Amino acid sequence: MMYAAVRAHLPGMPPRPGEPGWPGRPTTPLTPGWPSVPLPSVPSPTSPEPAASPVRVWMDPLADWRSRLYEQLLEKRIVLASGVLDDDAAARLSAQLLTLDAEGDEPIRLELQNLRAELPAALTVMGILDVMRVRAHGCVSGEISGPALGVLASCPRRTGYPNATFTLAEPRLEFGGTVTAVTAREQQVIRMLDTLYYRLAEVTGREVDEIREDARRRRSLTTAQAIGYGLIQSQETAPRSEPGFHGHEESGDSAP
Repeated sequence: MMYAAVRAHLPGMPPRPGEPGWPGRPTTPLTPGWPSVPLPSVPSPTSPEPAASPVRVWMDPLADWRSRLYEQLLEKRIVLASGVLDDDAAARLSAQLLTLDAEGDEPIRLELQNLRAELPAALTVMGILDVMRVRAHGCVSGEISGPALGVLASCPRRTGYPNATFTLAEPRLEFGGTVTAVTAREQQVIRMLDTLYYRLAEVTGREVDEIREDARRRRSLTTAQAIGYGLIQSQETAPRSEPGFHGHEESGDSAP
């Protein structure tokens, strides 16, 4: 004789596997009158997904502060040039210099801070300084090297902070294209380098070949040595309170 095992199900408890009401099983009770347990609801696959949060773009918190600082410097006829002087930076620097040149007759102080320059960009700014009506005072802080020295040499007044470094260096350039294009480009670079070296020789009183050789050897000068070399005329100093002291610069004596 075979007996069928019947598992009891308590009302209010979720069904177990194999019991009526289990997913995939009919909800008809085994015994008439026994309460049926409904199947659990399954969310529709077509239900819309919650909307994604909008993306926030954070602006530079110092942008306004920098703009106000540069405006205040321009009001005092101070122009700051730092970093790498490429074509875009040369265009902005030229615009600032020409604007100040047109607005007044007071000298312009050009702060050259850790300045490096591409050769064409340096020649662009040198040309602007050559045609300005007002005098430009170039003051070096940090390191200035390569073609950027041409910008300094184009200023009638040239000074340096005590810890400044002046590096004569030949720019490194790479060419590509046909042989004819590369040859033409090399000739153009030679002419631009000659313009740079002749300007440095003019302000230092040295021979062009000496300037060229120092650039090939990457000769580096301190502020005192740069005074002796002829790159700058004096060193910037802090104002003092001693009686009879009225200047902010002092000359330096150093062997070239």
